[in-house]
Amino acid sequence: MVHSDSDPPLLDHYGILLSCHSTQCDEPQSRVTMEECQLPLIDLCALTSDDETVCRASAAAICKASSEWGFFQVVNHGISPQLVKKMRSEQVKLFQTPFETKAKSGLLNDSYRWGNPRATCPNQFSWSEAFHVPLTKVSDEACYGDFTSLREVMTCFAAAMSELSRVLARILTENLGHGKQARIDTICNETTCFLRLNHYPACPITPEITGLVPHTDSDFLTILCQDQVGGLQLMKDSKWVTVKPNKDALIVNIGDLFQAWSNDVYKSVEHKVVTNATMERYSIAYFLCPYYDSWIESIVKPSIYRGFTFGEYRDQVQEDVRKTGYKVGLPRFLLKGSDDNTGLYTPSITANS
Repeated sequence: MVHSDSDPPLLDHYGILLSCHSTQCDEPQSRVTMEECQLPLIDLCALTSDDETVCRASAAAICKASSEWGFFQVVNHGISPQLVKKMRSEQVKLFQTPFETKAKSGLLNDSYRWGNPRATCPNQFSWSEAFHVPLTKVSDEACYGDFTSLREVMTCFAAAMSELSRVLARILTENLGHGKQARIDTICNETTCFLRLNHYPACPITPEITGLVPHTDSDFLTILCQDQVGGLQLMKDSKWVTVKPNKDALIVNIGDLFQAWSNDVYKSVEHKVVTNATMERYSIAYFLCPYYDSWIESIVKPSIYRGFTFGEYRDQVQEDVRKTGYKVGLPRFLLKGSDDNTGLYTPSITANS
């Protein structure tokens, strides 16, 4: 298999594990076609309708999808196709840069990462590379080097995603009946949120290797802009289903913090990215995160989870991954007597939460 000099040395890094995986992991499986699902599709134009009934119906659809699926799609979301096209073009140029440049030049706040250094067998691999950029650095000229055209487009894109995240967060919090949107505005802003540029090279080796390992997101919510290659899968009714790409839609998923805050009214659902044998995939994710010292506590009482700071949650996730290779997440914070909760996910390894 031949890779260009822009691809990270994934095969070299994982070669030894790949050669001895039969003694450490499950046997490899052939690539299978998973059941394809159509996520709930919500037209956000309805939120600005003069008809209050139409507005309420749209908001209710967002909350219902967040509860039943943990995922939904939005169209007429305010991010123009032209901006998405420009952002994708700049993203492709960025990842086509030689690997050594991406890894060592300090681009985008030195946020480049690839693979999963904690992987011990093929089903823990992440066959991907990414830039995980704090919003505070998106407009910083010093972060871009020769990629001057990327800065203008990425700044506009991040601002649009940020605005959309706040619209959705307001709807989800108001639905809980406690008028806490002001608090989200206080604890989530450009100093706390992130934009992640993802690239998944083609991987013809084995279907065991995922582009991104199964995980839940350790934030309030995530907004995803993906290409048409596909590969996103989520856990629905105890089985993996494939999300059908929609070129006009953005995908939204609930994170762990909203599940805890809502007392499991909203679900943070396990998801992953599967590799493609012949095609590379690009996506961009916006993560709505709070300050590390923000207190996360259920709005609904009695609480299923004990209160915690976001920093404490992140530290616990990282400690679990470091010690066991697996993210445990919210089950670590269950109050005694709440371990029969059906809204919990199966723990899985992740280096990206």
